[in-house]
Amino acid sequence: MATGWAAEGAVQEQIDATVKDGILRAKSQMPQGPGLTHCAECAGEIPAARQTAIPGVRLCVACQDAQDSDHARFSGYNRRGSKDSQLR
Repeated sequence: MATGWAAEGAVQEQIDATVKDGILRAKSQMPQGPGLTHCAECAGEIPAARQTAIPGVRLCVACQDAQDSDHARFSGYNRRGSKDSQLR
């Protein structure tokens, strides 16, 4: 018989699943394969420290920043909604 109450720990399980999905999405967007020494967009040199820190890097810092701001603008997430409204 349905009582209208969530099972014990259901809210935390949903939060954990949301976090896990976010981590998997971020990992899938990370560069794969061999990195470049020069930016794929502007042909500027990619610093050695960036190449070491991010295996498979393909963009310089400026081009990556521009790309990230474009993606953030069209992310599709309602980051202003309350936690309760996102769990329903």
